[in-house]
Amino acid sequence: MSSLLALIDSPQDLKKLERQQLPALAAELRTFLVESVARTGGHLASNLGVVELTIALHYIFNTPEDRLVWDVGHQTYPHKILTGRREAMENLRKPSGIAGFPRRSESIYDTFGTGHSSTSISAALGMAIAAREAGSDRRSVAIIGDGAMTAGMAFEALNNAGDMDANLLVILNDNDMSISNNVGALNNYLARLLSGRFYDSVRQSGKKMLDIVPPVKEFAKRAEEHAKGMVTPGTLFEEFGFNYIGPIDGHDLPALLDTLGNIRELKGMQFLHIVTQKGKGFLPAEDNPNKYHGVSKFDPCNGVPHASAAQKTYTQVFGEWLVDMADHDQKLIGITPAMCDGSGLNAFAEKYPNRYFDVGIAEQHALTFAAGIACDGLKPVVAIYSTFLQRAYDQLIHDIAIQKLDVLLAIDRAGLVGADGPTHAGSFDLSFLRCIPNIVIMAPSDENECRQMLTTGYHYPGIAAVRYPRGTGTGAPIDSTLTSLPIGQAEIKRKGKKIAILSFGSMLTPSLAAAESLNATVVNMRFIKPLDTSLLAQMANQHDLIVTVEENALMGGAGTAVMEALQALALQCPTLCLGLPDTFIEHGVHETMLAECGLNAEGIIKAIRTRLALLNH
Repeated sequence: MSSLLALIDSPQDLKKLERQQLPALAAELRTFLVESVARTGGHLASNLGVVELTIALHYIFNTPEDRLVWDVGHQTYPHKILTGRREAMENLRKPSGIAGFPRRSESIYDTFGTGHSSTSISAALGMAIAAREAGSDRRSVAIIGDGAMTAGMAFEALNNAGDMDANLLVILNDNDMSISNNVGALNNYLARLLSGRFYDSVRQSGKKMLDIVPPVKEFAKRAEEHAKGMVTPGTLFEEFGFNYIGPIDGHDLPALLDTLGNIRELKGMQFLHIVTQKGKGFLPAEDNPNKYHGVSKFDPCNGVPHASAAQKTYTQVFGEWLVDMADHDQKLIGITPAMCDGSGLNAFAEKYPNRYFDVGIAEQHALTFAAGIACDGLKPVVAIYSTFLQRAYDQLIHDIAIQKLDVLLAIDRAGLVGADGPTHAGSFDLSFLRCIPNIVIMAPSDENECRQMLTTGYHYPGIAAVRYPRGTGTGAPIDSTLTSLPIGQAEIKRKGKKIAILSFGSMLTPSLAAAESLNATVVNMRFIKPLDTSLLAQMANQHDLIVTVEENALMGGAGTAVMEALQALALQCPTLCLGLPDTFIEHGVHETMLAECGLNAEGIIKAIRTRLALLNH
């Protein structure tokens, strides 16, 4: 263990260091991060970029009494290390280990649980108001990146904050630009000056004096905006009611310490703009921050990932399909909310840049933007994670479904997602999609079926959704043709007796394995909406027990759809529904998580035998 970092088990230990020791601590922390994430996998580039900021925040502010609210949270590894979880990093994102995001239940220093972006300003503002109502001098700090600032929720919070009488600091971590000439010694000097108490007192006194003479006040305001606009981009945030400071070099510890120290003593709404470099200090991540945003295990010496299976992922299948379909149809438009890499759109974006749109972290806008495109005859394909689609539910219903617009949703990360945990799990999409009128919902059982379903959804003249899991599939051979499936038609995969297992999507493989032990019939349902009611009636009439299996929440999911259909058909057949339980499932290894939910072959067999015993009792 490095000499300084080994001494730090809390921010109180950090404060015992001399200021001149902090740059050496930052270097040690950066080295520890690279070596640690190389062993566990996780988010890397974003964490390397906030090392100095994290040290400065815990050094200046009185945490956890002062509240630090990290946006998204994938940049909080340095925060975790400095708040008593250094040794726990060895089990980061592993079963029973610490989470990859802040968790209120994990540490008193994690003041707000995160995972989705653009929530920090709202949460920190709420905490600032709570402090005001309690008569407390407690400070609230929201740390938000330039990517998260593209979401409407961040601007809603800024707009609301401008009308509040509370002590709030918003730190914009801007890592999408180089540290250019205006972010250097002069700007750092100006930031220290503008955050100083003398400047603040003069500024406040001047405002009170100018209130007496409104025309002079307006002239002075415009003059100040003009002058600041020549050296800073802060006019926008000043209009929101914040005192804008910056931009400053986010890797200059002395500048950060001086500026944050001054801001800690100021009242009201403060906005600090810092510029950082994603992947700072690790050359492979500096050169390719997107590639090193989220990483699997790698060699810390050169950044090369450890060997993995060459089998294609569902995301890659989608990416290849998108290019192939775009080759055949010039009306195809690809849309993603800031997930080009994660959703597999890289090749499409390179080949068809004029038909590719990354709208930023703005899921609501993404869907309404797609709706507008569909209104004028083009065919939008929205590539979005299941967990992020939740953020645009109103737009899905109000702007697309009600107007019966022609939009395809390619829903990645459906079901459990392993190490990323409950904030990123796609546990609910079947439940919240199924109740929307006129929608077609499909779930592939393998890679080839995924390609066929994407083609089916593309040609369907309305809203269609294909939900597929994270990671690799079954290794099924993929037909290069663009073939559609008959909508609403299921497929019998195995014929048996007494028990009919209706499998949805990724559950086909364990269902078939279970059926071998039980001599059960297995149906690959393929469509959640519309269901193949004809085949369902046949299964109910020919079997003693129907079992549904899905990687989705049981409540309102595919199993519920089957029971509703049986009721509508006036068919009475004992039904057992298997799926994700009514709880948030913690991070871990995907296969183990499924087993714990009873969604592996052994779990399916056990559940069926238990139900049969009850039926025969």
